[in-house]
Amino acid sequence: MSVVRIEREGSVAVVVIDNPPVNASSQAVREGLLRAVREIDGDSSVTAAVLVGVGRAFMGGADIREFDKPPADPQLPEVIEAIMDSPKPWAAAIHGAALGGGLELAFACDVRVAQEGSQLGLPEVTLGMMPGAGGTQHLPRIVGIVRAIEIICSGRRMDAEEACALGIVDAVVAGDVRAAAVGAMPRGKNPVRDRPVPASDEESVAQAGRAAVAANPGRQITAAIDSIKRSGTTLYGEAMARERAAFLALRASPEAVELRRKFFAARAAAKNASDKA
Repeated sequence: MSVVRIEREGSVAVVVIDNPPVNASSQAVREGLLRAVREIDGDSSVTAAVLVGVGRAFMGGADIREFDKPPADPQLPEVIEAIMDSPKPWAAAIHGAALGGGLELAFACDVRVAQEGSQLGLPEVTLGMMPGAGGTQHLPRIVGIVRAIEIICSGRRMDAEEACALGIVDAVVAGDVRAAAVGAMPRGKNPVRDRPVPASDEESVAQAGRAAVAANPGRQITAAIDSIKRSGTTLYGEAMARERAAFLALRASPEAVELRRKFFAARAAAKNASDKA
């Protein structure tokens, strides 16, 4: 079975990501999503689309196993731009977790609905990297530069209620998030990239940057701060390209490679302990 499929609810196409256990953004998922966007764009009977994940999460992030290989097309920014470029509105129906590339994918949609108990975040810095598919450009347009520095540079998770209070999601529901997203579909496009970055005073930005570096002096932090600040000073396309270049450079750094090794070692140890229990 394909890891991405299209279902229908009337005139709404429901794009389903089915890549257990957490719907990681593997090459197959990215290919499937890009194919789905193109199919929906070309189908006059479809008026809108909802993006959902099955199982434990909306999308738990990138497939980290791919990070030790050359980047494979289509890369996530291409998928995200295709969704934002679509003439039809898209909604993200978030449950479980939308982390890293999963949250960046949700940012591509025109509206985001989250189920109670969902966790959202951009934790790339914990693996020696930074967001590389628009996270440093889209989040500041929603929450401002100061709050974006705090969220991205800490790598922390937010619950759905906090994310809603910050405007990262548009609604939180207790029940069927897929049905809620279908019902919340906007009449037209509302891409995050078209929003202006809220004004921030220079001293508040500087203080946020100093606090982030003091908490974690890794070079991924300074790179992330530079990219976040660029959201308010640089043309969108150029800022996105520079974000991606910085992400790829960090991904290949010795620090990130070592952190991935430790991540996989810890996961293997936890699995062995579970198997013996």
